[in-house]
Amino acid sequence: MIEMKSNEAITQDHASEHLAKLAFMANQIGDFFKSYPEAEAIASIADHINQFWTKRMREEFRTGFEKDASALSPLVRQARDKVRPAPAA
Repeated sequence: MIEMKSNEAITQDHASEHLAKLAFMANQIGDFFKSYPEAEAIASIADHINQFWTKRMREEFRTGFEKDASALSPLVRQARDKVRPAPAA
């Protein structure tokens, strides 16, 4: 028997996958900068995300890991607070 998922479940799965991809990318950036002194690494991670990620990606990163940032490395967790929010429309 084929189980059908509701639209809500599909949307939730898609959002979870998207957050997992953002975490993966942010952690890769964190891995690059982890050999820097901690304060410089945190600033560099946030700066990279602010420069190269779209407003939408930044906003989803900021809000998506607000309650549970366990998927993020410790450096990336600290840098998340320095990522600029998307400007209000």
